[in-house]
Amino acid sequence: MFDLDTGRVIIGNNVFLAPRVNIFTAAHPIDKKVRNERLEYAKKVVIGNDVWIGGSVTINPGITIGDNVVIDSGSVVTKDIPSNVVAVGNPCRVLRNITEEDKLFWEKEKEKYYKALNIYQKVSKKL
Repeated sequence: MFDLDTGRVIIGNNVFLAPRVNIFTAAHPIDKKVRNERLEYAKKVVIGNDVWIGGSVTINPGITIGDNVVIDSGSVVTKDIPSNVVAVGNPCRVLRNITEEDKLFWEKEKEKYYKALNIYQKVSKKL
């Protein structure tokens, strides 16, 4: 948790932030007369647990991102994102839910990765 432009940013556990993620808390009035008086206010941003935010994502003031969320690179988050979803785009929107099939797919991929890594390490030791 930290403060940015007088707004609080709360980041949960196991959050991955790729390069060039922008988190904004500052906001300004729409009315030109008041805005030109340099009035600024802030809105809290909350990012849940187990979230992966891709490169060059922009998160606007006042946004809450739920738990277990993946936000695709280049997205501009202008509305709250619920838990357990993949979200994409400008403006960012929910593409789909994260499912049990995702878990099964990545468990198989993980097994392939570790098998390949084990073979590579055995070959490297012989060199």
